[in-house]
Amino acid sequence: MDRAGIKISALQTIALEKQAIEGMAGFIDDDFVSAVEMIAAIRGRLIVSGVGKSAIIAQKIVATLNSTGTPSLFMHAADAIHGDLGMIRNEDAVLLISKSGYSPEIKVLVPLIKGFGNKLIGMVGNTHSFLATNADLMLNTSVLKEACPNNLAPTTSTTAQVVMGDALAVCLMELKGFNSEDFAKYHPGGTLGKKLYLRVLDLTAQNAKPSVRKDTDISNVIMEITRSRLGAVAVVDSQNLLEGIITDGDIRRMLEKTTRIDSLCAADIMSGSPKTIEAERLAVDALEIMRSNNISQLLVVNNGKYAGVVHLHDLVREGLI
Repeated sequence: MDRAGIKISALQTIALEKQAIEGMAGFIDDDFVSAVEMIAAIRGRLIVSGVGKSAIIAQKIVATLNSTGTPSLFMHAADAIHGDLGMIRNEDAVLLISKSGYSPEIKVLVPLIKGFGNKLIGMVGNTHSFLATNADLMLNTSVLKEACPNNLAPTTSTTAQVVMGDALAVCLMELKGFNSEDFAKYHPGGTLGKKLYLRVLDLTAQNAKPSVRKDTDISNVIMEITRSRLGAVAVVDSQNLLEGIITDGDIRRMLEKTTRIDSLCAADIMSGSPKTIEAERLAVDALEIMRSNNISQLLVVNNGKYAGVVHLHDLVREGLI
């Protein structure tokens, strides 16, 4: 296969999987709705199981559900019949995933689960299979053709399983009212977690809080900016209320116009309407304001009073950029 052939093969794979996903709209039926309602209502966990590639998809679905407020456990279908069935409790429901619905492990597992009295949901690619006909509810993930040129390796079918799992997770989130604050509780680490919980106050707590008065001479303004290393200084009144801002750029523009700075003070070069952000706002909100205004720092206010400076470098340090 030459380079052009590689591209054609890749595009055909994408087209086949896209077609399969679009066809799944017809599979969102009453059983799907009932499955969402059942999972939301159980007092226990959702046990998700499968074998082969379906087992890998099951692990992904479990990870998504756990992170979005639906307690779940993965149970490999082969291990289940050798002792792992002990993880199933009376209040749990079980989701079995299988393309064929006839895998030997599935055929052994289904009657055992039914015998325990647990509700069984089958996610299956063959609606006439053993799993489909014995499950309490069926989620249809059938596809016309695998992307594999031999129509054998699970490709399109596993994509369908992932999409169906995501549909379940999102519906459960909305049904339970799972919001961004809830999401942050389960994602405290990494960039994603920081976007959800890190606040401007957390960034500025250790920063200097450079400030001058309107009558401060320019030499002292420059010294204050240099001391803080934040590229700006706030101009405040006697009540610590903001009156303006002076940035490195303001200093450079002043020096382009004159080198006689002895008679100048902060009021002569400050910008009177600085961009600000409340200390309790999320750090990602500060990033959005900086980007939309093409600036590198924001003055922070708390209950209307000056509270510090948040700099673009603070956001870079926390991995938000």
